[in-house]
Amino acid sequence: MPKVTIIPPTRQDEARKIRIAAYCRVSTSSTEQHNSFLVQTEYYRNKFQHSDTEILIEIYADEAESGTNDMRENFRRMIKDCHRGRIDRIYTKSVSRFARNTKDCLQYVRELKTIGVSVVFEKERIDTAQLTDEMMLTIMSGLAQEESVSLSKNLKWSIRRKMQNGTYKSPNAPYGYVLIDGKLMISEPEADVVRQIFAWYLNGYGVWQIMQMLNQAEIPTSKNLEKWGKAHVRYILDNEKYTGDSVYQKNYTTDTVPFRTKKNYGQLPMYYVSGTHEGIISKEIFEKAQALTAARKQAIPYTKMQYYPLTKKMICAYCGKKFGRCIKKKIRIFWICATHNKNAESCPNLAIEQDIIYEAFIRMFNKLYFHYRTILLPMQQSLSELKSRVFSKNVHVLAIQTEIANLREQNHVLATLLTKGFLSSEKYQEQSAGLHTRIAKLQKELFQLTCADAEDDMLEQLSVLISYFENRQEKMTEFQENTFSELVDKIIVKSRSELRFCLIGGLQFTEYI
Repeated sequence: MPKVTIIPPTRQDEARKIRIAAYCRVSTSSTEQHNSFLVQTEYYRNKFQHSDTEILIEIYADEAESGTNDMRENFRRMIKDCHRGRIDRIYTKSVSRFARNTKDCLQYVRELKTIGVSVVFEKERIDTAQLTDEMMLTIMSGLAQEESVSLSKNLKWSIRRKMQNGTYKSPNAPYGYVLIDGKLMISEPEADVVRQIFAWYLNGYGVWQIMQMLNQAEIPTSKNLEKWGKAHVRYILDNEKYTGDSVYQKNYTTDTVPFRTKKNYGQLPMYYVSGTHEGIISKEIFEKAQALTAARKQAIPYTKMQYYPLTKKMICAYCGKKFGRCIKKKIRIFWICATHNKNAESCPNLAIEQDIIYEAFIRMFNKLYFHYRTILLPMQQSLSELKSRVFSKNVHVLAIQTEIANLREQNHVLATLLTKGFLSSEKYQEQSAGLHTRIAKLQKELFQLTCADAEDDMLEQLSVLISYFENRQEKMTEFQENTFSELVDKIIVKSRSELRFCLIGGLQFTEYI
């Protein structure tokens, strides 16, 4: 019988604390909810401050104006951090704070379970680490969804009633108007610009020409846009509000979660209300513009733009413009810089034949296919070492979040003092502006610390590249559109004989023709 000698372990792994993330969500912008945000932040900091088994990594918080609003950047960042292995467990106040949609709630819970991350819903006392809780989670998230749908339906019913009886007040003012006490009032000189746009259009100028004239005259746009666009001009020409009338419910929100805003093509009634405000142009001018638009559409039918593998991929190194497709002698396909195509003297970059571009990509791809182990693997190892430094920022992140919450609370106190007459309006504006400036500075600093690290993004894309080449069995002999679209972000055209391929993950390879 063989002799067995037991070799005792010489070291033991230290018990690692469970890495905790807390998720808070504020549904409205009211001061009470901001106060609630502060309370939630302090609650989670105190909860794990002296824990022997758990350590708080970060508090993720989102603010939204509606319980059905899905613009949750920090929530998505938290899920991404879970996939990166930074979080073991998530604490949140309730199912409704985590998700108002049964489908999304279960999807995220199951997704997190597959990577070993559990979610604790404190109000419902549900811990997804226990498999038997999924049925309870379905019930709770279903109730939260029904509550959200009910609130949405009540709000829409109230708005539609106001539309029907003509008492609805537009929440936004179009270009040429300002909102004063809920009423649309003409704003000069923007109103003169509106009148000029209609005059140009009826005198034979097209939307693109009008856009060019507005930009050349350096006429300011609305919403602090840098330049006028065709869509902005078209919006003015098609908007009945410039006649003093209003059409309500041009768009509508779906009744099911997730709520989507869609254009009303007759699914629901619209409400035309005359004389809701003072008009900028006459109804006669507006009707002539609509008739002219209809005539032009009939004369020039709409054609959908066709996309090719190189569409919007090729960038000129001289002027920064994109290359467009053109056909010469009816058979040969070329790609040419938009600037050079209009004026050859403005840009020296010449047209390149499509087949030459495809051949250059095939050569670059095959070089990487044969040598990816010596190029990509060392780069992946270096980036992995950089990733290990991420958690050193967490203490600073929590401190900034707490300071932001405290500053918001101070602003709430100032608003209360102003309301009760203990603080003058001038003093309130001065102190409130200082607080907002400090909050904005801290939020910028917080974003720099918590945004997705460039190293992580590159690491993920490098993994995709490496997996792609590892699974490939042979080199490329003919241009493959799918492979090109998946791997190439853009091509910088240095000259007709030099192309720089910019791949996913930030990799760049120059190919000479």
